[in-house]
Amino acid sequence: MKTITPFLWYDTQAEEAMNFYLSIFKDGRVLNVNRKDGKAFVVEFEILGQRFMGGAKSQCGWLKDKYGLSWQIIPRKLMQLTSDPDTKKSSAVFQAMLKMNKIVIADLEKAAESVAA
Repeated sequence: MKTITPFLWYDTQAEEAMNFYLSIFKDGRVLNVNRKDGKAFVVEFEILGQRFMGGAKSQCGWLKDKYGLSWQIIPRKLMQLTSDPDTKKSSAVFQAMLKMNKIVIADLEKAAESVAA
């Protein structure tokens, strides 16, 4: 079954909001926290089996629809590459993504491979 993951947009308080939501629901857990310059940039958490993400404003595949709602298109491969246990690879992928408007998987894979070379 295909699912969608709601992305919640917070300019600076993604981690604080995540912790608040998790304090309300007993069946919740933190899945991942990506940091940039020591601050939470993207958080991923789950409440009652539903995944949520909160991100800071950036290019990185974000778009705004005609109603003003912001959406982010995130390919599964991006999540795999940025979750690589090799922090040099995941960092290289993350830095490459920050420069993109449309996320191009082939370019992200090249960034990961450039570290391994």
